[in-house]
Amino acid sequence: MRWIPLISILLVSFLILIYITNTIKDFNKRKLPLISLIYLTFLGMILFTPVSFTGTAVYIMPTGIGQLNLHHIYYDLGFIENIILTVPLGFLIKKAFSEISVISMIPLGVIIGASIETMQYYLSHTFLINRTSDISDVVANAAGIVIGATVMLFYQYVVEKKPLDKLSVR
Repeated sequence: MRWIPLISILLVSFLILIYITNTIKDFNKRKLPLISLIYLTFLGMILFTPVSFTGTAVYIMPTGIGQLNLHHIYYDLGFIENIILTVPLGFLIKKAFSEISVISMIPLGVIIGASIETMQYYLSHTFLINRTSDISDVVANAAGIVIGATVMLFYQYVVEKKPLDKLSVR
């Protein structure tokens, strides 16, 4: 029962892969959707399954309902890892919705971070995946999304040569 989230993520990812390969024939146009799919699949596996990655090892977490921390924000290596984990997500959101300003990405990042942690809490209690829901992760996820959106703006300005007045900065 605790592997249902992993099976669901892999099944949905496989169906999206089939859709991408059947609808986008040009390989160059297919690269970004495929890379995005790989990233989002691994993100889902990291966040919503009992498989845990420590940076040096992969292990299966024991069965449990996880923990909940709504009071203390810890600025440790895990905080930095969560920021790094969500930078590509901010990049992809800004690429897909270029009209969203970086300032608007702040509340969007908080909403996405809170949604991730709420889903982890729910899945931990429903499927016993033993994930911890943490306010530190919400803050780190929001920061990563905003940093990713800022990186996308920088990319559009430097590489794509878009003028600043055409970019959604504010």
